Amino acid sequence: MHLLTISLSPNTEGFPVPPAELEGLLVGHADIADACVIGVYDEAQATEVPRAYVVLRQSVAPGDARAKELVAWVATQVAPHKRLRGGIHFVDQVPKSASGKILRRVMREQVKKEARAEGPKI
Repeated sequence: MHLLTISLSPNTEGFPVPPAELEGLLVGHADIADACVIGVYDEAQATEVPRAYVVLRQSVAPGDARAKELVAWVATQVAPHKRLRGGIHFVDQVPKSASGKILRRVMREQVKKEARAEGPKI
C-alpha cells in the first residue's frame, strides 16, 4: 500500500517553511490584524517562495513602502530561506472556515486565477 501525502508547507531551496510560524510572527506585529502565508512558484528562482496576505489594522494605510518595511522586518526575525521573497499583498480579509481555520486552499486558487488572467510570460 502506498500513501501519497501532500505538504501544505512551501519548500524554499529544499527547506520546509511552516506557514503558521510566519503567520504567528506577522500577527505579532503592531500594524497587522491577520495574516495568511502560502507558497507561490517563482519562475525566476525556480522554486516556491513564501508570500503573505496581510490584513492591516484600521489605523494603518497599505502601500508599497509599508509592504517593503514589513518584508524587511520579517527578514530580521527569520532564517534566510523563510524570508517573504514572494512579497506581501494587502487584503481586506483572510478566508477562514466557520471554526476559524485559515483556508489557504482558497488563497492558492486565487493566486492561480490571477496568474491565468495575466496570461503567459514570453
